[in-house]
Amino acid sequence: MQGIHDLGGRDGFGVLEVEKDEPAFHHRWEAAVFAMMFAAGRAGATGNSDRFRHAIERIDPAAYLEDSYYGRWLGGLETLFVEAGLLTREAIDEKAQHLGAPVTARVASRPQAPPDPVVGYDAPGCRRELSTDPRFALGDAVQTTSASSPGHTRLPAYARGRPGRITAQHGGWVFPDTHAHGAGSSLRTSIPSPLRARTFGAQGRSRGWWCISISLSLTCCRGRRPHESRP
Repeated sequence: MQGIHDLGGRDGFGVLEVEKDEPAFHHRWEAAVFAMMFAAGRAGATGNSDRFRHAIERIDPAAYLEDSYYGRWLGGLETLFVEAGLLTREAIDEKAQHLGAPVTARVASRPQAPPDPVVGYDAPGCRRELSTDPRFALGDAVQTTSASSPGHTRLPAYARGRPGRITAQHGGWVFPDTHAHGAGSSLRTSIPSPLRARTFGAQGRSRGWWCISISLSLTCCRGRRPHESRP
């Protein structure tokens, strides 16, 4: 998904300020939003953490840049409550205005119609047993896909279309790109084997080597099999 949330590698957003001894919550409403996330899960609105992440990615772009951390959470939660049919946009607006929000206040949530199905975890946690060997072996050359996904993906824009080499294997995990959309989370529905690959920086701007974890399904016909020769 080409969204405002994908800020990795971009310039011009100022210095990242680190607050010394920062509290868990700066305001009471932030703690309430944190609790709402768990309540939303029990009510069947979130489904899984990947779906929740994607809801935050879909909020109003200006809200994503200007709202606080838990402000973005709130926009994502409102999106999921509406998509799950637990609340309506009108009911949320009415409550906000009752609490003092102006009619012209920006609305962060952006529910989609029809929404993706709400699907939870088919097993505890995110790790899964692999039923087949990984497609690539340690030392294999690979290249991440350059295609942009229309939905949720854990492959950031700065890492697309980059060459690399497999340096470690981490077993089987839930595949976030399908899990976020209710399209399955098990190996039967394309859980990949996450691998760690070294990739180059942006073209023409050499920044040495750096490591990311990628999924096998994110490498498309650009790797060499173990039996193939290497230059």
